[in-house]
Amino acid sequence: MSYAPPPPPPPGAGGYAQPQTNQKAVWSLVLGIVGLVCCGLVAGIPAIVLGNMAKNEIAASGGAQSGAGMAKAGLILGIVATAFSVVSGILFATGMVDFGFDTGR
Repeated sequence: MSYAPPPPPPPGAGGYAQPQTNQKAVWSLVLGIVGLVCCGLVAGIPAIVLGNMAKNEIAASGGAQSGAGMAKAGLILGIVATAFSVVSGILFATGMVDFGFDTGR
């Protein structure tokens, strides 16, 4: 007595799902880079907030989400961008840096 072979499993069934990248981690990295290059506080502070949120979500997901490195990089770049903006604002306000603007005097 012979039996027919079982049908193949449907696609995607069985095994484990590949971890999905956390979108807040991606945006944290993007905003950290933009903040470092041109926007300072405007992009640096959201990069810090999103980086922290992404790190917490990734840790709580139990392996279902990835992107912890991107979240950490975005957090660090956001901190650096914010620090550079604050320091340059202080230097500009005290007159130590003038950015080369000619006032016509």
